[in-house]
Amino acid sequence: MTETSYLSSVRTSYDTVAVDYARLLIGELERKPLERAMLAAFAECVRGSGEGGGAGRAVADLGCGPGRVTAHLDGLGVRAFGVDLSPAMVAVARRTYPGLRFEVGSMAALDIADEVLGGVLAWYSTVHTPLPELPLLFAEFARVLTPGGYVLIAFKAGDERIRLEHAYGHPVALDVYWTPPDRMAALLTDAGLTEVARLIREPDAPERCPQGFLLARKAPEGDVSGP
Repeated sequence: MTETSYLSSVRTSYDTVAVDYARLLIGELERKPLERAMLAAFAECVRGSGEGGGAGRAVADLGCGPGRVTAHLDGLGVRAFGVDLSPAMVAVARRTYPGLRFEVGSMAALDIADEVLGGVLAWYSTVHTPLPELPLLFAEFARVLTPGGYVLIAFKAGDERIRLEHAYGHPVALDVYWTPPDRMAALLTDAGLTEVARLIREPDAPERCPQGFLLARKAPEGDVSGP
């Protein structure tokens, strides 16, 4: 797929659902202790990565949507900001969390300098990306991370493509990709991001597949062992 063929569809779909998406997901993290645990571990790793230069650096929530997870990270003591492909989602995030920074942008071509971030979060934001395109995203994640920085990926664990024509009360045109956890870990490794931990939990209604969470780290300065 070209960038136009899938990113344009993703942008249009999320522009369409932005307001109702934000409304329907209010309080979702409060009902998900395992997700909160992974986010807390990620935040603690970023805060404690002083040896690799990550402590005190910003964390980018890529594909931040209406900003709810960005705000959660901010509450965990990291300097979080959000980036999203959808201008409507960014507008909702800015209205809801005026004290935080949100920008319109693509994960595949980030307007962020090399090696400046302590952490990168992709909270289900890669699920619309075809598998052949994931290496490009992960290379961008590795580029913007400082040595010793961390990335946390939340994804649909499986091996299937689901077509969505209707979601959040609106017509959409979205493909949702389930990715095998071992394949996701291998792609991160190929980008220079070494797996630290993973969590796979069984689906809760109305989920249709297990949910995956992978924490990985870019090698600290002076570490020549490689992934």
